[in-house]
Amino acid sequence: MASAAVSAVAETSEPAASTGLARVLQAVTGRLVIIVPYLWLLFFFLAPFVIVFKISLSTTAIAMPPYTPAFSLDEGFAGLWSQLQELNFDNYLWLTDDPLYLNAYLSSVWIAGVSTLLALLVGYPIAYGMARAPVSLRPTLLMLVILPFWTSFLIRVYAWIGILKPEGLLNQLLLGLGVIDTPLVILNTHTAIFIGIVYSYLPFMILPLYSSLEKMDYSLIEAALDLGCRPITAFWKITFPLSLPGVIAGCMLVFIPAVGEFVIPDLLGGSQTLMIGKTLWNEFFANRDWPVSSAVAVILLLLLIVPIMIFQFAQARAQEQGR
Repeated sequence: MASAAVSAVAETSEPAASTGLARVLQAVTGRLVIIVPYLWLLFFFLAPFVIVFKISLSTTAIAMPPYTPAFSLDEGFAGLWSQLQELNFDNYLWLTDDPLYLNAYLSSVWIAGVSTLLALLVGYPIAYGMARAPVSLRPTLLMLVILPFWTSFLIRVYAWIGILKPEGLLNQLLLGLGVIDTPLVILNTHTAIFIGIVYSYLPFMILPLYSSLEKMDYSLIEAALDLGCRPITAFWKITFPLSLPGVIAGCMLVFIPAVGEFVIPDLLGGSQTLMIGKTLWNEFFANRDWPVSSAVAVILLLLLIVPIMIFQFAQARAQEQGR
């Protein structure tokens, strides 16, 4: 009887032990899945940000690299603490004294905002048409949207120079059709920058919009039309609100890189265009003032990241309250 009881306990303990081990492995696996993106952010976002922030607190020097580090571990942690107490933010104060940087920030935000709005106006009908197209045709349409990425970004921007310059293809076409008498001056203007940004970042607007519109239940539109709602009213009351997550995602994907854009303003906007990306380039490579340019980059990053974090926090709070 005793041996039977021991064997029964052993048989029941083995499944319990295996179940406990499986739970431990499942918990560890779940933690690893969460840790991987955090490690990615740590190495490719937080670490570079800390390095740039450290350079922004340094002072300019005629050396290689062209700055004197604000603090180091050469004297140990005791020396590091004393160095941290003597830190100054003169480079950030310098940005407030020179109106060039403020004007560059404001100009960049304005150009990026207008370009984002234009990309939304162009991309929304395209995404809506793709979502309402036959299912067999949608992969082909998606491929056509992604196809420009197969060509170098720099080559595509250079192609617009050949299109927009006074003797370019656009003016030759309009002159040949008799639409204009003299060539249009488009290159080296804000119009050329808008065209370049909208063309380059349009897929980033279309793809999130298409993802939202494709999942929408179009029977809601049919019900609204059956109840006497006009198509335009049904669009603003049903379609657009349901596609709002895609609109927000697309606008962020276009606005954030457009603010710091350098290639398009430099090639299509000319030397007179004032954007923060060109200002950073000049400070780094022309003036070789790495501390000031790092301070400009830190402020630009904070201006972009902080509103996004506040928006995501508000969205999470709204979802929790909705539950």
